Amino acid sequence: MKEISAGGVVYRRIEGELQIQLIQDRYGKVSLPKGKMENGETIEETALREIWEETGLEGKIISPIDQIKYQYEHDKLGKVDKEVHYYLVEAIGGSLQAQVEEIRGVDWFEPLEAWKLQKQSGYENNLRILAGALQQLNVQFD
Repeated sequence: MKEISAGGVVYRRIEGELQIQLIQDRYGKVSLPKGKMENGETIEETALREIWEETGLEGKIISPIDQIKYQYEHDKLGKVDKEVHYYLVEAIGGSLQAQVEEIRGVDWFEPLEAWKLQKQSGYENNLRILAGALQQLNVQFD
């Protein structure tokens, strides 16, 4: 069985200063908003819907970043091939509000602070996603 999810690295500029959005998931890890594709949706629509649902923000897709692929064992479905598509997304509206049923929190960070937090307490496979976003935004990081 194959399962497709999508999400994004959301950013904004406030008075010329770039900020990156990170969420804290239900396990307390730093992460990125994402979720499963619903029937009739495109992958891009899934990414924007999930960002809206989890963070309260409307976004505009700027460009694809990358995909993460892995397998996991589901109780009823057996082995599932998971594919997660990530996009660079500019925040264009809404108000920041965590979807408490899904995540613990959501906030904005300076790019280097976001990178540091991702390295310290994020999922390893999200490192290259955030790195790809920072590269597209011309941010120098280690």
